Amino acid sequence: MLIQRAVLLDGSVVDVRLAETIVEVAPRLDARRGEDVLDAAHATLIPGLHDHHLHLRSAAAAQDSVRLGPPQVRTVDELAAALRAATPDRDGWVRGYGYHESVAGELDAALLDRFCPETPVRVAHRSGALWVLNSAGLARIGMGEHPDGRLLRAQGDPAPGLPQREPSLRRLSRQLAARGVTGITEATPGHGDTDVAVFAAARGRGELLQRLHCLAPAGTAPAPGVTLGPAKIILDDARLNLDALVKALCDNHSRDHGVALHCVTDAQLTVAIAAWQSAGAHRDDRIEHAAVVPDDRLADLAALGITVITQPNFVAERGDDYLAEIEPDRHHELWRLASLRDNGIAVALSTDTPFGDGDPWAAMRAAVYRSTPSGAVLGPAERVSARTALAMFTGRAERPAVPRRIAPGEPGDLCLLAAGPAEVLAAIDAEAVAVTVVAGAVVSQHSGIG
Repeated sequence: MLIQRAVLLDGSVVDVRLAETIVEVAPRLDARRGEDVLDAAHATLIPGLHDHHLHLRSAAAAQDSVRLGPPQVRTVDELAAALRAATPDRDGWVRGYGYHESVAGELDAALLDRFCPETPVRVAHRSGALWVLNSAGLARIGMGEHPDGRLLRAQGDPAPGLPQREPSLRRLSRQLAARGVTGITEATPGHGDTDVAVFAAARGRGELLQRLHCLAPAGTAPAPGVTLGPAKIILDDARLNLDALVKALCDNHSRDHGVALHCVTDAQLTVAIAAWQSAGAHRDDRIEHAAVVPDDRLADLAALGITVITQPNFVAERGDDYLAEIEPDRHHELWRLASLRDNGIAVALSTDTPFGDGDPWAAMRAAVYRSTPSGAVLGPAERVSARTALAMFTGRAERPAVPRRIAPGEPGDLCLLAAGPAEVLAAIDAEAVAVTVVAGAVVSQHSGIG
């Protein structure tokens, strides 16, 4: 494939020949016989976006579930209306997601029974750490004697055993492609050989368009079209165990395998740092989220050389809750960006969809403006430039904080934006995405370009 008359972010105009990788970049390249040619007409060309932390199956399933939290649902009356209007799936369940206590307080079976007494209901909390079932749902899965229907991950409760069908990734993948996403890192814990094989099959039949990097335990069997990353470990405050974590790090490192630690609280980060200080760090080790980073942890993180994968979109989505619930003198610790980079800590961005909005451009805007839903600003000192935010979504799967370039040898994954560089960086909007290319093939096109 040959892309002609494309403008790079530095303003230079180039032609780019690409296939699985970029083959040539020059001011002018002549088309070869039979070669597909795309005339960029001076649109902006960037490396395709990589979302470094999302959950494929959950995000696909969420598209067929009912949203039960802000901004769609904010009050108990809206919760009742959403549940009563929900259509059960083919197995007879109403599946909700995104609930937060700001809607109707602590959700339990009794409250769900008020609104939906006969149809089985399962609601996932927006944290991903709590599921709530109504009485009909509890009875359906053989837990009719459960006291309140609240299944907490931190207490060791299992995720509710609902009927499992492999969700189609087709609609989700095409939505991501339309936003310029050419690669994704699947960050759900516990994936094994079967999961990786399922994802590989989805890629093989064209259901999943993006390149896929999967966090997986050491020893997971590779599969065509899927690369494997570090093992994902969830840390919960109620079950923090430094010795066990040190052992897990050492076990993985002894097999030349990294670890990705889920850290969303100060306590989790403190234990994670202590474990790394004891076990040592591997080049592929990562922190997922780093939602809270106190000032005195910055130097420790920098010394360890751990990459942070974070989600500034939560400032835009949940920032008002943080302002209301967290002490003002700790606001600057939330969802840091600029201070991490200033301290020499490697950082890449992601959306955490479906727990966060899956639009990477919205996450970039949050990184630039730090605006909450009400328009307040949370952590103004953590703002970064639009170009920096964009670069943090173009990292390599295996080296998330190393931005890819439009140069020979780089992956043939590109995104063409229907505006000039200045306009692109001023708007930071998915609406500008005109063409998305993966491995030298167009996977999304929705403008007159070409």
